[in-house]
Amino acid sequence: MSVSTRPFSGVFPVAPTPFTETGELDLDGQRRVLDCMIDQRVDGICILANYSEQFLLTDAERDVLIDLCLTHVAGRVPVMVTCSHFSTQIAAERAQRAAAAGASIVMVMPPYHGATLRVDENAMFDFFAQVAASANVPVMIQDAPLSGVTLSVPFLVRIARELPLVRYFKIEVPQAAAKLRALIAAGGDAIEGPFDGEEAITLMPDLDAGATGTMSSALLPDLIRTVFDDHRAGRRDQARAGYARILPLINYENRQCGLRAAKTVMKEGGVIKSDAVRRPLDPLAPATRAELLELAREANPLALRWGL
Repeated sequence: MSVSTRPFSGVFPVAPTPFTETGELDLDGQRRVLDCMIDQRVDGICILANYSEQFLLTDAERDVLIDLCLTHVAGRVPVMVTCSHFSTQIAAERAQRAAAAGASIVMVMPPYHGATLRVDENAMFDFFAQVAASANVPVMIQDAPLSGVTLSVPFLVRIARELPLVRYFKIEVPQAAAKLRALIAAGGDAIEGPFDGEEAITLMPDLDAGATGTMSSALLPDLIRTVFDDHRAGRRDQARAGYARILPLINYENRQCGLRAAKTVMKEGGVIKSDAVRRPLDPLAPATRAELLELAREANPLALRWGL
C-alpha cells in the first residue's frame, strides 16, 4: 500500500518506544523497531499510542519521535500518529504538527481527564472537527474503555457523515464485534475504516463483523497478517486455524503483560537493547516474562529472531 492510498486497511500495529536502562529515549532502537515492523509486512505503523507509552513522554520527546519515525520510515508504509489530549486546541495542534511532518493519518481518543471529567456530544463533535480541520488528513477515533467515554453508534455515524475526514474508527470496547457490525450497517459507505484493537484478542469475530483493519502491538503482526490475509481471501477455516495457533500468545499479552510484552520479545530477539518501561510502570515479573517467552517461542514471531 502506498502512503497516499485510501482507504487504509490491514494490519496497523503500534510501535513501542524503546528506552535505555536509565530511561532516556533509545533513538537507534526506535529505528530498529520500525525496520523490524516493516519486515513484519505491516500495512502501516502507529506511533505515540498508549502502547507506545505516550502518557510518559514529554512534548519535546513527542516532537523528536515524530520527526525520527516519519523520516526513517520514509514513505515505506503509512504512519499514523496518535494526538490525544483533553484540550481541543492542543490535540488540533498536535495533529497539525504530525501531518506537517508527513503523517498519513492521525488518531485521537475522545476528550477525557481522570475518572469523571467528560464533555457532551456537541463538545466532542467540535473536538473531532477541529482536529480534522487542523490536520487535513484522515482521523481515526479510538473507542476504548480507557477513556470511560461512551461513543454511541448513532453519534459515530453522524461524525462520519458530517466530517468526511473522520471516517476511521478503532473499536476496542467489550462486544467489539457487535458494535462494528452495527456501525457498518448504520453508516454504510461513510464508515471508511472500521478497525479493531486490543492486541487483536477479538480478531476473528471482528473480521466476521466486517472490520477491514486491526491494530495490534508489534509483538506478532507477521502472524496476524496471515490470519488477516486468509480471512480477506475467503479462507475462513484457515484463518480460524491460524488464529487458534497464536491466540494463547495474544491472550497472554493482553491479560498478563500489556504494553511490556512487545518490548520483552523484541529485546529477546535482538531488536532493542533494553525492554525498560518508564516509572511508575514496573518491568515484567521474572515468572511472567518466562511464560511470555515460552509462548513466543512456540509461535515464533519475527520479532523474536529479527536481530539475532
